[in-house]
Amino acid sequence: MPSKKIIITIDGWSSCGKSTLAKQLARQLNYVYIDSGAMYRAITLYFLRNHIDWTDDSQVKEALKNIQLEFRPNEHSGQTEIYLNDENVEYVIRDLVIAEKVSDVAAIREVRRFAVKQQQEMGRKKGIVMDGRDIGTVVFPKAELKIFMTADNAVRVERRFKELFDKNPNITIEEVKSNLEMRDYIDSHREVSPLRQAEDALVLDNSNITMEEQLKIAAKWVKELI
Repeated sequence: MPSKKIIITIDGWSSCGKSTLAKQLARQLNYVYIDSGAMYRAITLYFLRNHIDWTDDSQVKEALKNIQLEFRPNEHSGQTEIYLNDENVEYVIRDLVIAEKVSDVAAIREVRRFAVKQQQEMGRKKGIVMDGRDIGTVVFPKAELKIFMTADNAVRVERRFKELFDKNPNITIEEVKSNLEMRDYIDSHREVSPLRQAEDALVLDNSNITMEEQLKIAAKWVKELI
């Protein structure tokens, strides 16, 4: 393991494989993996469960006071999983119902402030890999390595469909395509921390490469920095 610890940010569009690469890198470097998207999904889950009207600022602020987020290692899988108020919600938050609402919730100024503050605290000691939409531009603008991931739209839709079909065989590829298009638009047009490529980010297009190949590319970038 390299002695010098750095912060690695991985931003990009939905279903580009950001979390896959982040987990691979974290495991290889023995770094902590932080899934920022899971944080926004967990907040969305809390809002839905508690019937929070997220267009109402006062309800949002009050709800955030009651939300505790934490990443804990799963001893069996070796992965970190997210806990919402001491409940493991890692798999609950992957539902399409959450996917349809998470971009709206993540666009709320107070929600982003809440999440970013926690994310920055998590990265204080470095040695982390964090993926999301604004990690290299807003959360860690001085990160040593910033990766921006992209992939062909058709490839992204197919990947997302396969992921969701295992959990919901009734889902259609048209639903998945529509959901991704909606999320892309909201993510890139929101007023607070829109998705954009940091000027100093290295672009990784994984449309036609394997998971092993993308890890090799990213690991080479890390090695060059360290």
